[in-house]
Amino acid sequence: MKDTLKPGVKTTFSYTVEKEKTVPFTYPESAELREFPEVFASGFMISLMEWTCLKALRPHMAPDEGSVGVHFDISHVAATPAGLTVTVEVEVTEVSGQKVWFHVRAHDGFDMIGEGYHERYIVQWPRFYARVERKNKGGEQ
Repeated sequence: MKDTLKPGVKTTFSYTVEKEKTVPFTYPESAELREFPEVFASGFMISLMEWTCLKALRPHMAPDEGSVGVHFDISHVAATPAGLTVTVEVEVTEVSGQKVWFHVRAHDGFDMIGEGYHERYIVQWPRFYARVERKNKGGEQ
């Protein structure tokens, strides 16, 4: 991680919600979820927030580095139908070693739909992939 990553780094990203990103499509095998209206699913909203955090981090990472989400404290307070554009704003609030904290906020043009805090951990991809591969092979953690 470069020393340019500091509190105050901000990024904004917009995404138009597709039908496939709505609640009934999260687990199509679930009769309960298929009963929901086609509104932006919380899991996809959180993933969009993560994506925006990744965009904020990218200029501050070495080629073999990345980050993984390790904590989420996020509200989802308003429904967004497919077709609306959600804009996510993120700001780095703290950097401590390999941990980076963000304030995250999402708006759909009508309402603030979600807000909270997200923590990411900076990883070295070769080490991370090696650990995943050990799990895939049933080896020790």
